[in-house]
Amino acid sequence: MTSDRATGPPQWVTAAVRGLLAAAAAMGTAELAAGALGRATASPILAIGAGFIDLTPVWLKDFAIRTFGSNDKTVLLIGLGAGITIAALVIGLLSTPRLVFGLIGLAAFGTVGGTAALTRPVAEPIDALPSAVGALAGMAALALLARSVRPKPRPKPHPRHRASPIRHPETTAKGKVAHSTAPLGGDQATGPRSEWKNWPEHRSKDAPEPAPGAGAGIDRRRVLLTGAGVVGVAAVGGIGGRALLRRENVSKIRTRLRLPAPVSQAGPVPAGAQVRVPGMTPFRTSNADFYRVDTALVLPQVDPRDWTLRIHGMLAHPVELTFDDLLRQPLIERDISLSCVSNQVGGVLAGNARWLGVPLAPLLRRAGVRPGADQILSRSSDGMTLSTPLESVLDGRDALLAVGMNGEPLPVAHGFPARMVVPGLYGYVSATKWVVDLKVTRFATDQAYWTKRGYAERAPVKTFSRIDVPKPFARLTAGPIAVAGTAWAQHRGIDAVEWQVDDGPWRPARLAPVPGIDTWRQWVAEWDALPGSHTLRVRATDKTGTTQPEHRSPPVPDGATGWHSVVVTVT
Repeated sequence: MTSDRATGPPQWVTAAVRGLLAAAAAMGTAELAAGALGRATASPILAIGAGFIDLTPVWLKDFAIRTFGSNDKTVLLIGLGAGITIAALVIGLLSTPRLVFGLIGLAAFGTVGGTAALTRPVAEPIDALPSAVGALAGMAALALLARSVRPKPRPKPHPRHRASPIRHPETTAKGKVAHSTAPLGGDQATGPRSEWKNWPEHRSKDAPEPAPGAGAGIDRRRVLLTGAGVVGVAAVGGIGGRALLRRENVSKIRTRLRLPAPVSQAGPVPAGAQVRVPGMTPFRTSNADFYRVDTALVLPQVDPRDWTLRIHGMLAHPVELTFDDLLRQPLIERDISLSCVSNQVGGVLAGNARWLGVPLAPLLRRAGVRPGADQILSRSSDGMTLSTPLESVLDGRDALLAVGMNGEPLPVAHGFPARMVVPGLYGYVSATKWVVDLKVTRFATDQAYWTKRGYAERAPVKTFSRIDVPKPFARLTAGPIAVAGTAWAQHRGIDAVEWQVDDGPWRPARLAPVPGIDTWRQWVAEWDALPGSHTLRVRATDKTGTTQPEHRSPPVPDGATGWHSVVVTVT
């Protein structure tokens, strides 16, 4: 005996899939709307991700940077995707008892996305539109998918097959059954068996009652077509939205840009600045390998033809410069190392590059800095704010509005078309990328993004050193072994590096030459290694006589401290 019920996956599985497909349609449509508006930050997932970054506690931010480095944003987006997937599954399951519950869930998702978009520093009211459009599309998709899995209605019997009213069999006084002679469905030839067959009250008491819609089942073709349509909307929306946003990409403009020659070139890097040891860090960091730490989930696309820099605040003569105005200023070229305040002891969040840019101090002096000012509050095109001590720009160091990096225009990931570079300060108080606004003000008046989160207002780079070779847990062969690494104390310079084996005496390392005090410095030593497990340590002393402290402290609030060490095994 075959059942009239349609076979298929459990109801909860189909409900979960409905939720996933509806969420995909919502996200794809929202991406398409954001692309049509040309506003990547209005994308719900990017807006929510950016809001999550703002709400992330400092300890978690440092953990993410320490663990994932420049991949921290990718990990965040993967986590957001997983969270949205779980939410979509829940929405699908909630829609099973009543569709309205799922619709409310999608509306809530749109509300969260729209609110997150409106909280961005450069938000406009229209930024809430993609989330609203996406939520409506998801709600429509969920309703269509729910409707598609409803069983087909049971077809009504044709009138000519309906049984005519008949009488029940009656027992005569003699105990015999008397059959009705009334017509049965207009065909007397059917006889008593047909009559008996059509009496529902004579069904077996054990026979199950047919479920609503049983006998009809689900129209699988309709379900598949509806699901395919929703998937198509999600795919076209997502791909189309990304394609529309790529219209704003400035990479082609950057490759066609030709920067003027500097009026003051950087001197040649001295011979021997690069320690010739296998596995050693390059003295000059390539653009591709230069570390990147910022809060931008999507790279700002700033067209230099539309770029302006506003310099205002406590100035006698506020200034506004176009990119062409900036390039008409005298450009200088300098080798400068940058490092991130989140760099752990022995970390790699530092790099050395040759920068081309406009000296910032002459611009400020011509604008007339008013007495009492002590801070430059800089803002990037995506609304990020950084604070720089004014005296660190005016004290004679090569503080730049950089437009070039290692002989080419700034990469988009590193601030194209212009950024700040101030030697001797951690990046969070000196290295504003995609810079569009400089406000001369006071620390007592204005706070920047990171200082609001507990970081120091003034953050000079601390004296730092690390062992690059050999790597931690390396297995080495007994005999002469090169120990080498990098040390930095930008704008003070490195005067000495010492290294130690186990708890033995500190030994001086040989320092490589450098072009100036604003770059890092490589060092090397020879070790006659004996078999066993050994701990190597390093410490540096800058040109002010300050030696790197042994005590380890975390990056917050003004940079990590401590001696770097590696453990190796010699056989």
